[in-house]
Formats: sequence, structure tokens, C-alpha cells
Amino acid sequence: MARTLLSVPKTARRGEVVEIRATIAHPMETGFRPNAEGKVQPRDIIQRFACRYNGETVFTAELFSAVSANPYLQFHLLATDSGTLEFEWQGDNGFAQTERVDLSVT
Repeated sequence: MARTLLSVPKTARRGEVVEIRATIAHPMETGFRPNAEGKVQPRDIIQRFACRYNGETVFTAELFSAVSANPYLQFHLLATDSGTLEFEWQGDNGFAQTERVDLSVT
């Protein structure tokens, strides 16, 4: 399991726009670089990121080999109801990771 870092406020007022930040530790190998033996290293990147708020998709990103290692994403969200934010990363070689954070809306 890869290490993630999520920045989500614990509480928000109804109708407030909150900033969400997410990063994941991942090498993001492009598939173009040779290794020490001169052979091209196989591609290993995160291809998709999605954030769902109470089951509804609120942000998605498609990532490509030009993205740096440990990709960092930042976006804004309108807080409407208390609930769960679900962050999902999917990548090459069957990589998949999901994290969940609760948001309390007052």
C-alpha cells in the first residue's frame, strides 16, 4: 500500500468552498528510461484519480507519463452535507488504492 497525504478540513459550513489536497507516494516510471543494463524500464504510472463525495464523483483526473513522481492534486469542493470523501487512485500493474475521510458540515 502506498503512503498518501490528504488535506481535508474536518468541518465546513454549509455552502462553503473548501480546498482539498491529495498526494500519493508513487515512483511514476514513464516506460521510456533505460535502467543500468540499458533495458527500458517498464511503465508504472498512476493513470486515474477520482474523488467522490457521498458516492457522487466530484473530481477526476487522467494522468500520463509526463506527471512527476508522487503526484500532487489540489481542487475545491462545495460543502453541502456531512459525509465521506473517497479518494481513489488506479494505475499500471493492477495498482489501486482508496482512502476515505469524513467531512462534517454544519
